[in-house]
Amino acid sequence: MWPVATLEYLELLARDAAPVEFEGPVLAARAAGADPATLATLERAKVLALQVRGVLESRRRRESELAALYETAAALAALTDVDEVLAAIVHRVRLLLHSDVAYLSLNDEEAGDTYMRVTDGATSALFRAVRLPLGAGLGGLVAQTATPYATPSYFEDARFDHTSGIDDAVADEGLKSIVGVPLLLGRRVIGVLYAANRTVRPFGRDDIALLVSFAAHAAIAIDNARLLAETQQALHDLRVAGELLQARTLSVERAADAHDRLTALVLQGGDVEDVARELRAVLGGEVRMVDPAGHVLACTDPGAAAPDGEAALLAGISPASRTALAPGLCAAPVAAGADHLGTLVLRRAEPLDEADRRILERAALVTALLLLFRRSLAETEGRLRGELLLDVLAEDERDPEVLRERARLVGADLDAPHAVVVAEIAGDRTRAAQAAEFLASRHHGLSAVHQGRLVLVLPGLEPRAAARLAGEEVGHAVGRRLTAGAAGPAVGTTGITAAHAEAARCLATLLALGRTGDVAEAGDLGFVGLLLGERRDVGAYVRSVLGPVLDYDAERGTALARTLQTYFAQGSNLSRTGAALHVHANTVTQRLDRITQLLGAGWNEPARLLEVQLALRLADLLRP
Repeated sequence: MWPVATLEYLELLARDAAPVEFEGPVLAARAAGADPATLATLERAKVLALQVRGVLESRRRRESELAALYETAAALAALTDVDEVLAAIVHRVRLLLHSDVAYLSLNDEEAGDTYMRVTDGATSALFRAVRLPLGAGLGGLVAQTATPYATPSYFEDARFDHTSGIDDAVADEGLKSIVGVPLLLGRRVIGVLYAANRTVRPFGRDDIALLVSFAAHAAIAIDNARLLAETQQALHDLRVAGELLQARTLSVERAADAHDRLTALVLQGGDVEDVARELRAVLGGEVRMVDPAGHVLACTDPGAAAPDGEAALLAGISPASRTALAPGLCAAPVAAGADHLGTLVLRRAEPLDEADRRILERAALVTALLLLFRRSLAETEGRLRGELLLDVLAEDERDPEVLRERARLVGADLDAPHAVVVAEIAGDRTRAAQAAEFLASRHHGLSAVHQGRLVLVLPGLEPRAAARLAGEEVGHAVGRRLTAGAAGPAVGTTGITAAHAEAARCLATLLALGRTGDVAEAGDLGFVGLLLGERRDVGAYVRSVLGPVLDYDAERGTALARTLQTYFAQGSNLSRTGAALHVHANTVTQRLDRITQLLGAGWNEPARLLEVQLALRLADLLRP
């Protein structure tokens, strides 16, 4: 009977039968009326078979646990995402311990509490979001003692502090039995790994041992993730530092290049145009140098108009300003102390960094230095030019050849046609004289203060244009419009002296007429100019007053000029004028309307009427 029973139990073990099936041989023997010895033998065989089954089950479970631990270790070795590794650990804990829920919490040292990092099997949103005060609940006991702790009935266990927040979350999840083991890094507890059931089902020593193993893996995963994150951050910081160092090196090299270029300009006697070109070569974009009056002194793109936004940018620039920015523009003041010499404007699509802005500011400083050199030279030349002009205008006789040679030394040519401007000095006398010297130097002319008036002799310009230019530039320097008379063109010392006298008479006439702030030459003053002018061009005066009427008569054979003469002779009476001309009074009216269209409204007002009558008389005198 024993071998047969042994064979039956071996078959049960071989097919991994359930424990209840091991009662089958015993029950069959009893039913067959086996004797007590046989039944005892069968019972002994059953017990041994169940023991063997338990050993095999334990080994299979151990193999599963070891496989799970191996897989976890492999996942740690290929760690790419710490959350995925922790989620896999918690899921394997739940499967191997056959628990309803598994979860892992970590300490937040900054917030001073513990938060739920990973859960598996949890259904309660309140439970998944719970945060535990440090030291509270079962997890607090585990963290304080750094040892595992299990409870078969959570709510009845009084060995740890219960709090309403934790208990509510546990109750919402419906948990009864809970086991927790510490996550240790050295001697420091960084969190707790849990398994829990919704029924009263105690956890054994093997469960706790397995949980401790997984907790060790979880702690390693967390620490590896921290080290990996720190390494990646260090590599990122190193890469950023390398990029910054490279950019800084490039900035230093560009700044050194700019410094060398600008220093060479100063040493070689460069000008503002050279600064603009070198600045474009270093920073790119296009460069403009604009003086305080808005005139462009240098430009790397001469054909381009002023960029949009430049006027508003320049309006906010002062000697005390730093670099000003606008979309696509950067401007640096060119200043010497409180003296604003102009503005250096860079047009570039890419924004400027701090190093580029410093290069622009250094270029503005060099530009100021060059302008000061130019001003100093201009002042020296200005004194020479001023002395030369005073000698030209002197009443005593001077040798013309000596004056021509002195003019040649300062770059002037007295035999070229010149416009002569005499202006009233308004405002700061020194600033007015300096502005006039700068203007004269730029046009290779002469300037001086003579008999309390500002005198400019400018070649290659019409008198009226020269007066307007002087009024604009010198007036801007002193902050008010100038009153100026002009004459010319004048050639040679004698011609310049005569033109100076005529321009001075024009200035005196403007002041006498109350036309302060105006500029004019003799031709602009009507019959007064005719009386003042040296050349007295009567024909030009007649045409300036009656030109449209005379041309109309010449082209159409009409008699508008004769009608005007008769109209004035008849005391401006329409009927008598018609009778004298043998035409109807309406015809006279029509002719006068035509004259109004040609000469403009107001020709018969007192101020212009005298001009028209004088021009008619002079036209008669000029007629062959």
